[in-house]
Amino acid sequence: MALESNLKNFYIADEQSIYLLSANDAKKLRDWVELCKTQLQKMGYSQVEMLGKGAYGFVFVGTDKNQTERVFKFSRITLPQNVRERLEEEGYMLNLLSHPNIPGFIAFENIKKQGILVMQRGQGIDLHELSKLRGRLPVNTVVKIAIQLANIIKYLRQFTMLSVNGQYETKPIVHGDIKPSNLMWDEQSEVLSLIDWGSCVFAQLDENAQPIANNVMELMSADMQNTNARLGDVYFIGDDQLNGGLSNSRFDEQGAAATLYAIASNQNCRYGYNAIPPSSLGLPKAFAQTLTHLLSDDTKANVEDNIKNVQAKQKAGDQFIQHVQQMESWFLPELKLQPESAYIPIWNKRSESKLDTVVYSSRKSFLRQQGIHSDLHSIKDAQLDKYYKNYLQGMGDNEKAFVAAVSRLSEFPIVGGFAIHWLPDGMYVDSNLNLFDDVYRKSVTETVNNIIDIARALDLRDGTFKSCLFDAKNTIHVERKNEQEHFELKQIPSIPFEVTHVPQMEEGKHHSYFEDGDDPDERLQLPKQIMTHIVALNEIRHTGCIIFEVLPKHLKIHNYYNLLDKTKVTEFEFHLKGILTNLKYINGIGVSGFMKLPYKDAKMFAYQDCRAELFYPQNPKLFIQND
Repeated sequence: MALESNLKNFYIADEQSIYLLSANDAKKLRDWVELCKTQLQKMGYSQVEMLGKGAYGFVFVGTDKNQTERVFKFSRITLPQNVRERLEEEGYMLNLLSHPNIPGFIAFENIKKQGILVMQRGQGIDLHELSKLRGRLPVNTVVKIAIQLANIIKYLRQFTMLSVNGQYETKPIVHGDIKPSNLMWDEQSEVLSLIDWGSCVFAQLDENAQPIANNVMELMSADMQNTNARLGDVYFIGDDQLNGGLSNSRFDEQGAAATLYAIASNQNCRYGYNAIPPSSLGLPKAFAQTLTHLLSDDTKANVEDNIKNVQAKQKAGDQFIQHVQQMESWFLPELKLQPESAYIPIWNKRSESKLDTVVYSSRKSFLRQQGIHSDLHSIKDAQLDKYYKNYLQGMGDNEKAFVAAVSRLSEFPIVGGFAIHWLPDGMYVDSNLNLFDDVYRKSVTETVNNIIDIARALDLRDGTFKSCLFDAKNTIHVERKNEQEHFELKQIPSIPFEVTHVPQMEEGKHHSYFEDGDDPDERLQLPKQIMTHIVALNEIRHTGCIIFEVLPKHLKIHNYYNLLDKTKVTEFEFHLKGILTNLKYINGIGVSGFMKLPYKDAKMFAYQDCRAELFYPQNPKLFIQND
């Protein structure tokens, strides 16, 4: 159904929060997780917990009888059999490897057709989680991670194994999915671990783009028309891998560069390198230049420029691998090269319970360009379908980076919203962001500043983008058996709201639900019985949002409200209850949302192509003396 697929553009529900699933789907997920835990406990493991999930499977951790932690990977049972069999292939590839930065293979088992891969656990915290806690990682840490990544890639490039004839043969291996969440960092020992080998394959080409063959027969039998590569995370893999190129050692250089860029800039993807270039991140100049070349776009204006670009990327990749000893000798004390202040206000709030933030964005269609990557339509891949085709395809790199930066806000306990207006004389931002845990202030500040700077670099002079952040735990779910039935609540719950009384504002300063007109991305037309109450709410001073998301059998009402006039509590409650009382009049499928900011006090930003250069000083001792 076209309208239902359109909903996927707003957020990826099962990735952001279990609280967005229907009661039945949430129960299935919880039951399945409990079943996995029970199976592992029967196998003799204790303290079993789920670590995470991806497009292909779920990962658990448990402790064996020797009090050693083990990692268990389950494939999703909803996937086709040939995809689920990849888990055993992953175990085979991992079992070949022996390196101090690669947690080892332990076993692969089948229990009632459910494959389970058992591995050692990488120590520490993954780099994605670490950047959430710390924000941009210190230059010294980024370089130490880079050194160990380079050594891992060098090992994989030079990998040899015993052949059937008893000879050792060179068989380079491609990890294929290097990204922050697949790298564990132990802050005490400063040791890196590369995990998740589900996209791992033997390389078809070496680093010089030559076919890998140890003899003539192997070369003649090799399939050089079709790639054996798996996709990896589309936020971090390079263009060659994304577009189905033959697997080669350069793939992992691209993933490493994207990862180092992400942790140095506190982003969730590689796409922001134009608006926030590596040269602006306070990195050593030589290191920043290497990242710049490795991240550069593969599609240049003409063939000659493209050849030069590929050559520059390969040279940068070789420098990255070969100059490890030089990097190890760098003296990199932590420096405050520039003060970090938020471009727009971020308010402190308190909450008794833990928030489960979800980001909803609308008016996104204008970010899409005409030049859609049509060559991706033939690629069948769960990650591509989930994260790219339905979400980012058709956008330029800056636009992708902008959407990814906005989505990153869902990882923090923050509610509110913002609206960005691109106008001929500059970019204007209205906002109301409320942070419920100050531990994340640095990381949230950097994320918000990234959003603003990427938005300033977008090639737009007319358009509006809106985003609401709400706590998924407050989402109201209503279910029906089929589309012919009405949505109806047997008991009317209360939509929660805070009360923060503020002095009377000027009439002209009020922000309205309706000032930007109809949203072209929102297809649901709400009935007049509900709209009457929404119009009335608009006249009461408050901030927040209400979003109606209608699926064939499931209605979700997302909400966040803060009433700014304590004399209107009764009236406010009346209209919120009136909305829920009239759900039975809703027809159609789609989304309709309304966001109100406390007042119109837009901050203006000049357009810019990219952030200014900022390199780590050549002599940090002089910087410390002059500071």
